[in-house]
Amino acid sequence: MTSIPANRIAAIEARRDELQSLMATGDLSGDRFAHVSKEYAELEPVAAVAGEVRRLRAEAESLQHMTHDADEELRAMASEELHENAVALAAAERRLALALLPRDAADEHSAILEIRAGVGGDEAGLFAGDLLRMYQRYADHRGWRTELMSASASEAGGFKEVVLSVEGKGVFARLKFESGVHRVQRVPVTEAGGRIHTSAATVAVLPEAEEADVHIDDRDLRIDIYRSSGPGGQSVNTTDSAVRIVHIPTGLVVIQQDEKSQHKNKAKALKVLRARLYEMERERLHAERAGARKSMVGSGDRSERIRTYNFPQGRVTDHRINLTLHRLPEILEGEMDDLLGALIAQDEADRLASLDG
Repeated sequence: MTSIPANRIAAIEARRDELQSLMATGDLSGDRFAHVSKEYAELEPVAAVAGEVRRLRAEAESLQHMTHDADEELRAMASEELHENAVALAAAERRLALALLPRDAADEHSAILEIRAGVGGDEAGLFAGDLLRMYQRYADHRGWRTELMSASASEAGGFKEVVLSVEGKGVFARLKFESGVHRVQRVPVTEAGGRIHTSAATVAVLPEAEEADVHIDDRDLRIDIYRSSGPGGQSVNTTDSAVRIVHIPTGLVVIQQDEKSQHKNKAKALKVLRARLYEMERERLHAERAGARKSMVGSGDRSERIRTYNFPQGRVTDHRINLTLHRLPEILEGEMDDLLGALIAQDEADRLASLDG
């Protein structure tokens, strides 16, 4: 890993001190103060780690001199402390390198999860329902708020498609690697012969966009209002409340009919549309920046098979990082931290390695 130059560390600390002085003057206007305080809040933890690196480097230099002292006991003590210092310095330099990596602006956002049944018929729909409950339970563990945006039920009790909003700080950062094809291997309840079937569901994780992130011109929208209908043509309600929004420039279509209120359906549809447009722009920028390099974990390719849930063996395997956990029941109950933590750690390692590449 490339060592952070001393002049870079000095510049970080100097900027932190400059921002601190600006806020202390009391001369800043409301907007200017908000801008400065936001930059300070983002920079201060980075500057704290930079200061720790600087201190440990100075301590290492001092200890290195002491290892040449005439006093044998002092030399031994210095050598021992130098080893401890090296371990602490390596850890601090890694933290600083991670803090200085380009940040994904969407990481702190809430997220919208779109889960669709894939190959496998009714079993795929049931699996889509299992994934939905897994993410809902994980959100509960993290103290996040979930809302079912829309759902298209399958006849066997699962879902053809379901959209879930997950609100909280840093949701997208923890869930963004879930995009892709999830595969399940198990004996369906309808299988009399006990044969293992393989089916799949696709997950797309979109960062939730604020109005400031994506401007949608009303002239670019075609909005149709019609009567909601459930499976088999049954009327969900007796008013024209279902909403279909077409974004004319991109051709994106969002349909929302789960609420009885036309206004609520429109608001939900716009929320999903905004997230999809935001993700389209992020993907375009990512493609421009990525060039030939492709992150092993964070490709975001929704056609990529990323994980297998094997019920007979009680295991979950993430194919991107070759990780197998024999904790399938717990993971489906929302205990996903070990799995997601490993993916985040691998992404950090990949991005650190790219600095040296």
